[in-house]
Amino acid sequence: MKQTVLIAGLGLIGGSLALSIRETEDIRLIGFDSNYSSLEYAKMNKIVDDVYSDFGEAVVQADICILAAPVSVTVELIHQLNHLSFTNPLIITDVGSVKGPIMEAANQIKSENIAFIGGHPMAGSHKKGIQAAKKNLFENAIYVLSPTTSSSEEDLEKLQALLTPTKSKFLILEPDEHDEMTSVISHFPHLIASSLVHQARKWQTTHPYIPKLAAGGFRDITRIASSNPLMWRDIFFQNRSKISRLLADWIEEMMHLKTLIDAGEKSQIQEYLEQAREYRDGLDSRKQGAIPSYYDIYVDIFDQQGAILKVIELLAKHDISIKNIEILEIREGITGVLRLSFQNKNDQELSQAVLTKSRYDTVIEE
Repeated sequence: MKQTVLIAGLGLIGGSLALSIRETEDIRLIGFDSNYSSLEYAKMNKIVDDVYSDFGEAVVQADICILAAPVSVTVELIHQLNHLSFTNPLIITDVGSVKGPIMEAANQIKSENIAFIGGHPMAGSHKKGIQAAKKNLFENAIYVLSPTTSSSEEDLEKLQALLTPTKSKFLILEPDEHDEMTSVISHFPHLIASSLVHQARKWQTTHPYIPKLAAGGFRDITRIASSNPLMWRDIFFQNRSKISRLLADWIEEMMHLKTLIDAGEKSQIQEYLEQAREYRDGLDSRKQGAIPSYYDIYVDIFDQQGAILKVIELLAKHDISIKNIEILEIREGITGVLRLSFQNKNDQELSQAVLTKSRYDTVIEE
């Protein structure tokens, strides 16, 4: 007997989940979204079997429902469940990066036929919308699940079985524990990246050449500031108490660093930087985290017509997908540098092998 699975919210995450589980046997996949163009795209590209613009009409058909909407919208959809009648068992999960308000709403669900399990696939993209959805978006990423008292071990196993094609690594966490950790390694860094960009923008009034110089390292550490502002406004609002606490900690940390700088404490500053380097270098670069990872290769190319195209064509012949390409330095008559970014380590290493075989000088930064 076929299971009916509803993806409520056909954006980047919802679309990518749909693509991952699309070919699972005995699954009827349906989609809900308030955006007609998203529904049309999903149906036209056979991402789902059927589409609905009415959440109530769709969810009463489902055996499993994945709420793949922004946190505030997810909370609204959960509240709608209390105005519907469910005669068959229904497992509901979400993809929100803030669990507190979602779990609070879930605890108010009245139907005894609904089992709620919080969820958060910790992967994403700088792009948005169902057009950017990718089947392998969650591969090797951490997928946090937070069972509730309404769910059983059997419910959790059913959900994990459905999500197995994502090739994620499941981690069971308490909601508050999840929110604290993601605020430290995901939410707060987005806020700091945005503040660094604002600082550069303000100094631009004094130094007009800042935009021309703000490349390389500055672009790297502020890359996440290019993410969807509406989505991150929602995340900051929903997790504002923890973000405020982290801001207070950050201000205290910066005041300590300012004291060391003002006092000219060279040895302590060096120790501060060494401790940061050791901790950062100890992080596992092979695993995806809350902030999308990219695996880069630096390629030396000579300034000549078609040089960049030759590199791209060479990798394309080996079915290697480039996630991002950046020209770091090409000046007339000298060797320049391309930075190529890949989604995973395998593509990075294969690309280096292919390019090296074709006599290109390449470097991988670990």
